[in-house]
Amino acid sequence: MHDKFGNLAGWDLEGFHSGGDTEAWRRLGSHVVTVHDSERGDLRGTRFAVWAPNAQRVQVMGEFNWWQGDDMELVPGSGVWAVWKEDVLEGTQYKYKIQHQDGSWQEKVDPFARFADVPPGNASIVWESKYEWGASEQEWLDRRAQTNVYESQMSVYEMHLGSWRKGLTYLELAEQLPEYLKWQGYTHVEFMPVMSHPFEGSWGYQVTGYFAPDARLGSPDDFRHLVEALHAEGIGVILDWVPGHFPKDDWALGRFDGTALFEHADPRQGEQQDWGTYVFNFGRNEVKSFLVSNALYWVHQFHADALRVDAVASMLYLDYSREEGQWIPNQYGGRENLEAIDLLRYVNKHLYERVPGVVIIAEESTSFGGITKPVHWGGLGFGFKWNMGWMNDSLRYLNLDPVYRQYHHNDMTFAMVYAYSENFILPISHDEVVHGKGSMLNKIPQDDYRKFSTLRAFYAFMWSFPGKQLLFMGQEFAQRSEWHEDQSLEWWVDSLWGHDGMRHLVRRLNELQAEHPALYQLDCSPEGFRWMNADDAGHNAYSFVRADRDGELIACITNFSPDPYPHYPISVPKAGTWQEILNTDSPEFNGGGMFDNSEPIVATEISSDEDSWAWATISLPPMSAIWLRYQG
Repeated sequence: MHDKFGNLAGWDLEGFHSGGDTEAWRRLGSHVVTVHDSERGDLRGTRFAVWAPNAQRVQVMGEFNWWQGDDMELVPGSGVWAVWKEDVLEGTQYKYKIQHQDGSWQEKVDPFARFADVPPGNASIVWESKYEWGASEQEWLDRRAQTNVYESQMSVYEMHLGSWRKGLTYLELAEQLPEYLKWQGYTHVEFMPVMSHPFEGSWGYQVTGYFAPDARLGSPDDFRHLVEALHAEGIGVILDWVPGHFPKDDWALGRFDGTALFEHADPRQGEQQDWGTYVFNFGRNEVKSFLVSNALYWVHQFHADALRVDAVASMLYLDYSREEGQWIPNQYGGRENLEAIDLLRYVNKHLYERVPGVVIIAEESTSFGGITKPVHWGGLGFGFKWNMGWMNDSLRYLNLDPVYRQYHHNDMTFAMVYAYSENFILPISHDEVVHGKGSMLNKIPQDDYRKFSTLRAFYAFMWSFPGKQLLFMGQEFAQRSEWHEDQSLEWWVDSLWGHDGMRHLVRRLNELQAEHPALYQLDCSPEGFRWMNADDAGHNAYSFVRADRDGELIACITNFSPDPYPHYPISVPKAGTWQEILNTDSPEFNGGGMFDNSEPIVATEISSDEDSWAWATISLPPMSAIWLRYQG
């Protein structure tokens, strides 16, 4: 005789049912385990375990039983069904067959499956990792644990793995992507969701396999290899995580045992109408265990350095995208989703305590307070928040004809009003270059010369502005068309005039940022920023100074007008010599090169007062940005 549950007992599941199991993938799902038989000794096989408390009957079906179904049994004291199957090993496809209370049957994939079939197939696959991380990977994790990410450079390349270069696998990406990102000077790469999803047009945001990397590109261990290859080149990995909603595919999580198990039963709480998806029941203990375990799984098992949490606003508000009568207030009569707030705090607190150096990032588009404040201070506990306000204001300004920009000057300054209310990332994400919004290049009016010049100036403005930077793939060389998941990026243009200059500019921005801590060290502190002139609307010009803790000063001046200003006056915080370190109009970046500051700029004191600034005159090209470093 042997253990029919494959070494799984009711007490193993107490944490799952209480909401406190943060590694539930170790207990549920499929696992190759050895059991001891009193007559035959040690036997290998796979334990299957699935939570379906309201089912009448549950079977596991797969290649090993010709998809006919073998009965599973309830583990005593739990709502989990389990069975151990001898000689069922890695690579075996399987599903669960669940009988509802009304007697009907439905096939379901495993919510905890760690690998899944390539779509349109959807079977779960028994998987045990054989990957061995190299010694350098531990060095990376140790170094990460000691890094103050808030005072470090963070330049993020957001990408969709399947369309960067269409057809590349995880292993092939590992040969090309790290080298490219290192050449470009990015510190991090952010992957749109890599979790298993059937519909490519969802870009991964409609997840059906929360624990399974997308099989279209290879195996889970292939994905581990990609992560390690990136780490070897000094590139951190950020993964998109989608805990707010999930699709209604009848073979996935929805109505899993014939009842609303993972989601709320009431559509006013359990459905996201805009996206046609279900909303997790954040207050249910087992769902808490599922989600916190999933977040930890990608960080712990795949060495992700950060998670970017998608659509946080949809989780925070009960009335998100709902009309009156379509939502249920919380116990205090308010619109805040208290259960979701508690879950986010739980996930963030656990991951920050559990994994040294990890970063959790919120995509949050409202003014909800304390997103990046620690949980013990009453905040949600995220490390960073996407600054959607800055993004929307900036893109609206760029879209204007230059003659009208003077009337919208504060679009580019307003973000400083709230710049230190949260820890911000400045994103130009995939959402801004799809669905008729146009590419970054084509958001800018008039001819190519003005488009490229203005975009170069904007990128320099962005890289010098307080906050970390994120740019979606293809925008580093100013792809002309909108992004589409079915097509590779327009790599054939990146060597052409304008595009080549843009690619080299982004590289130079990352290089200069890495060389000068003044451009990043105090992103989250008001000590690192001072306006030189925030009010020069008549010239469409902006100027400010960035500083670090050691006294380095960099003056950043941007001209969004098509007019050159050969003798533009500036006020700088110190008298002495200032040296140009960046001119986006340089021929190196396919600029005109007619206006530069090749000779050092000498600033003279206005008065002898200690706090007095100094005056200088620079040559400011049209639609350009100039960076000057204080030499003394």
